[in-house]
Amino acid sequence: MSFALSGSGIRFGGVVRGPGVRSSGAQPDRRTSLDLSLLLRKDSFPRTILSGNSSNESNSTSKIVAASGKVLIPGGESDGLSPSSDSVSSAEVQTENPQEISETVEEESNAVMVETSAPVEEEEAKTEVEEKAGGIITSSTEELTTGEESMSEEVVEEKPRVIPPPGDGQRIYQYDPMLEGHRGHLEYRYSRYKEMRSLIDQHEGGLDAFSRGYEKLGFTRSAEGITYREWAPGAYSAALVGDFNNWNPNADAMTKNEYGVWEIFLPNNADGSPPIPHGSRVKIRMDTPSGIKDSIPAWTKYSVQLPGEIPYSAIYYDPPEDEKYVFQHPQPKRPKSLRIYESHVGMSSPEPKINTYASFRDDVLPRIKRLGYNAVQIMAIQEHSYYASFGYHVTNFFAPSSRFGTPEDLKSLIDRAHELGILVLMDIVHSHSSNNTLDGLNGFDGTDTHYFHSGARGYHWMWDSRLFNYGSWEVLRFLLSNARWWLEEYKFDGFRFDGVTSMMYTHHGLQVTFTGNYNEYFGLATDVDAVVYLMLVNDMIHGLYPEAVSVGEDVSGMPTFCIPVQDGGVGFDYRLHMAIADKWIELLKQPDEAWKMGDIVHTLTNRRWLEKCVAYAESHDQALVGDKTIAFWLMDKDMYDFMSLDRPSTPRIDRGIALHKMIRLITMGLGGEGYLNFMGNEFGHPEWIDFPRSEQFLPDGKFVPGNNNSFDKCRRRFDLGDADYLRYHGMQEFDQAMQHLEEKYGFMTSPHQYVSRKDEGDKIIIFERGDLVFIFNFHWNNSYSDYRVGCLKPGKYKVVLDSDDPLFGGYSRIDHNAEFFSYDGHYDNRPCSFLVYAPSRTAVVYALCED
Repeated sequence: MSFALSGSGIRFGGVVRGPGVRSSGAQPDRRTSLDLSLLLRKDSFPRTILSGNSSNESNSTSKIVAASGKVLIPGGESDGLSPSSDSVSSAEVQTENPQEISETVEEESNAVMVETSAPVEEEEAKTEVEEKAGGIITSSTEELTTGEESMSEEVVEEKPRVIPPPGDGQRIYQYDPMLEGHRGHLEYRYSRYKEMRSLIDQHEGGLDAFSRGYEKLGFTRSAEGITYREWAPGAYSAALVGDFNNWNPNADAMTKNEYGVWEIFLPNNADGSPPIPHGSRVKIRMDTPSGIKDSIPAWTKYSVQLPGEIPYSAIYYDPPEDEKYVFQHPQPKRPKSLRIYESHVGMSSPEPKINTYASFRDDVLPRIKRLGYNAVQIMAIQEHSYYASFGYHVTNFFAPSSRFGTPEDLKSLIDRAHELGILVLMDIVHSHSSNNTLDGLNGFDGTDTHYFHSGARGYHWMWDSRLFNYGSWEVLRFLLSNARWWLEEYKFDGFRFDGVTSMMYTHHGLQVTFTGNYNEYFGLATDVDAVVYLMLVNDMIHGLYPEAVSVGEDVSGMPTFCIPVQDGGVGFDYRLHMAIADKWIELLKQPDEAWKMGDIVHTLTNRRWLEKCVAYAESHDQALVGDKTIAFWLMDKDMYDFMSLDRPSTPRIDRGIALHKMIRLITMGLGGEGYLNFMGNEFGHPEWIDFPRSEQFLPDGKFVPGNNNSFDKCRRRFDLGDADYLRYHGMQEFDQAMQHLEEKYGFMTSPHQYVSRKDEGDKIIIFERGDLVFIFNFHWNNSYSDYRVGCLKPGKYKVVLDSDDPLFGGYSRIDHNAEFFSYDGHYDNRPCSFLVYAPSRTAVVYALCED
């Protein structure tokens, strides 16, 4: 994520990034994390806080309908609902073998960490872990064609929803013997995790039941009426108010149980209709230590900002059967190579406006399919009252943003993506919450300690937001249930967890240098409560949704981050390789002569053994105001005047287009086991992102200028990339060719990776990934004839991707019909070699011919 100026809500990229690249200022906060041994005493919990069967279920006889275009407004008409079916049993299913789930991640040994100083041979990359992983996750290498074809062959067989009991947490020491020096901390961490699992089993019936809090809290519907429950222990009194009772605080008073949960049951009307009409406004009115206040229910499923109003209104969302969207397409299987198109629905239109779920579904998803990406990561889904926060200041965690449409519209979008064979990942924010007391969780029950830590520990000074108390039982219920809600109700295929570094350390990664010293990861600055929560949520995700993907945004490079929980790890599938984007920005500030080939290779390959990474040259962070995209760093204002093919180019444009393609390809080729691109950057979008905002004064009196609430820089000019008379089109075509090359050869997840040459004089980088040989000539002037390239396998090679192709805006210096025959004899520590022509500022990929 990006970071906000305190109080302003304006977010800037590039403040804190990859390991070992940060300046050190303030000393880390040495306070210990909250002691769960005090909070989790046996006598401090109910056996089961809430009992009974779920009343929030859907009728299986629902008709298949299109996404509703209806806008919910106060006083909307309500149709009666059919009785609901029984829910899934709350008892947790367990397995006798705790290693069953770990084997699904053992395949990650395909993600081989390469030491650039001593290249690893293919044979050395094969491990026992790889052999055990066969058949767990199969590769998705079928051709992506029209997108209208049936995806039945892509569907995974139904796997049992099983959350296995904790393992012994010992395999991490086999993965990384250096962890032995921190066994005390890691054993303590794992014991806390096991203690939490035991307590959840004892008091809640297991993690399965515990993560279905939305079936009890918030609004639930039964055949007899509506029950509303809210955890607000600090409130003195509470009443449900809304359009349904003319906002009368005396009409529907609530009662509080011994655990701080307020409750009220509203029976159906005499005619059998629900007591609260679908689409009407509701709030909870509480007498609190801070006074009387109306709050949006914490578990609300939908909230809107009505025209002319500043605060949001919670909407009782329970549409009649004929308005509910019914999913028609199965979820695709998880691809072996993850290629992510990072997106923001609101700014996905070429027009200066807020775009909709429906438009994204119809216009952007086919584009993503055509470009060759197999996953879309959608930002700003959780409701956020401040649009310019990019969705990171969440106010309503269970509600999809109403700016873009209804919940049914979002479901239609996800279903369409599944029809196209595209995974949908949600950018989920559990690292912090909006500081907004009017619409969000902050001060919900009138106290400072409800969902968050009190005092300084509960406030993120850079993001101007509140920080969760992950040691609180009800906070765990809320966040675990929130993650499950999006997977269950909306069929998301996984998450990119935002700001995980901020969660895992009490200093939040701010003004701290991460050098790779293990003492930085395992000590008093580690928030063990937060790490245990991450272990629990990954347990839940991978146990109940075996094909789901979890990606963590971690700047620090914490060891064990992407190792299965049962083995002692945190449990993520992927870590975002955030240092790469920093490195490219660092290099783009220097002349070409200063670029070090070894430095580039080291940054791209500097990742932990058996821990998969998603690499990217730039994400949304680098596109925000306060930073620059790679294209703008390279070409600057020339992009506005010299991108038309009917006009002469400039040296700056020529250099920019050439390096833009090379940077992306080498990042995908060496940087990780997954790849990410922010929408529009594939064709070098010429403008930054600036959300509509007005002028404001910060609490310290500092003035922050606005932009007259303009949407001009809050859109994506896809028309530029599609215009074949503009140079943007060539960059877009190259990105598409990159994605399809990876789809065909699956090189990102190949166990074979070997860097054979890092020539500082020639400015050449040569490496093998899978069965491909990549050759990059970063020299600004020199081209090389008969350049010898080492290779592993003998035979005939052919060109399969050439950045100098005229289709990609190049100069056609490579003959694609030429054949390249290998010679025996060692060269660059390879058993064979062949000769090529390597033009300046060009990347060429060669493959062994099959015939």
